[in-house]
Amino acid sequence: MTLYYEEEGNIRLPLNCEELAKAVIEASLDCVDCPYEAEVSLLLTTNEQIQELNQKFRETDRPTDVLSFPMIEYETPGEFAFLEERSSAFHPESGELMLGDIVISKEKVLEQAESYGHSAEREYAFLIAHSMLHLTGYDHIDESERSDMERMQKKIMERLNILR
Repeated sequence: MTLYYEEEGNIRLPLNCEELAKAVIEASLDCVDCPYEAEVSLLLTTNEQIQELNQKFRETDRPTDVLSFPMIEYETPGEFAFLEERSSAFHPESGELMLGDIVISKEKVLEQAESYGHSAEREYAFLIAHSMLHLTGYDHIDESERSDMERMQKKIMERLNILR
């Protein structure tokens, strides 16, 4: 697994962000039974920057906690078999599946951890798990999808032993 990690802004989270991100990504890939090595990009940023991205890509002019930019469109969440015939989904040099990009607001991590009464570690890990599910085709548009996604998020967090 390759993680392209970048951080901008002056705020620092009180944890080893890159190491935890790798662990959450690996646990997420295991939980969805991804048969490939994968690559993910992660940007930790400010409320201001994520608000600009949210406006540009979702036409929502406010900061959000996490944005997911999948590289692959799935017909069925977590179903990878169709990728065998899509060489463009794989990095030409490493052969890794290019899942997409995750952008997280560090300010939102701290705000939401305090608001929900849990650690910044738990909030950060949860946002990555949530985003990884989006990068592998899961969504929460309707009730059935939301239920599946919540079950998978819980499974990932339990696997990491990062609980509320």
